[in-house]
Amino acid sequence: MSDGTPHLRTAGLAAASGYSVQQVRDLERLGVIPPADRAANNYRRFTERHLLALRAYRGLAVAVGPVVARRVLRDAWTLPLAEAAAAVSALHVTLAKERDDALAALSALRAIQAEAGGQPGTDDDAMSITQLADALGVRASTLRYWEQEGLVAPDRVTSYAARHYPPGAIREARITAALRAAGYRIPDVRRTIDAVRRLDDLADPVDALRGRLDAIARRTVALLDAGADLTRLLTGGR
Repeated sequence: MSDGTPHLRTAGLAAASGYSVQQVRDLERLGVIPPADRAANNYRRFTERHLLALRAYRGLAVAVGPVVARRVLRDAWTLPLAEAAAAVSALHVTLAKERDDALAALSALRAIQAEAGGQPGTDDDAMSITQLADALGVRASTLRYWEQEGLVAPDRVTSYAARHYPPGAIREARITAALRAAGYRIPDVRRTIDAVRRLDDLADPVDALRGRLDAIARRTVALLDAGADLTRLLTGGR
């Protein structure tokens, strides 16, 4: 390199970044860092931008997972600034949506627990579509629409395939009714319902959602930490 830019060999970059020599080679092969220049003796020569990319990748991998992190870093090297910056911005939006979904699910579960006095439902608490519609103050056609949209999953137990709402389906319907009344769109409600369904096998879904919010907070901090290195990558040498 003739511009006087300091450079590192593979072992030096590994030591500076906290990765192993093999990991540096693998990440170069995957496009997380661009191909290194080669010295006359064929040794790789890396620069500060390679180090920035590895540091950014570490934070991104924590925030959004290694697959997305690799894609974002490849974009940082190859896309125009506006497109690369938009890809990074989208990561913040994704984490914010995850947080909103978890908060909505937590709020809905707390409301239902308060309504039920903290006691889980039993099969004896099951309702017909007419009973549930009356309880929620909605039309039976609304419940059928929610079912069509994947928000509520009743059982079909009679020869006429009449809808039968066990406690789990009643909970879904109550969450849906509460969120729709609060102005949530169907796709937003669906994400919340999916989040609640993933917690069904857990002893305390409220604690699980609190844990998820803590995890999202840690991932957000990791993304912010990677931001300074990403900014230097996206603006340097363009």
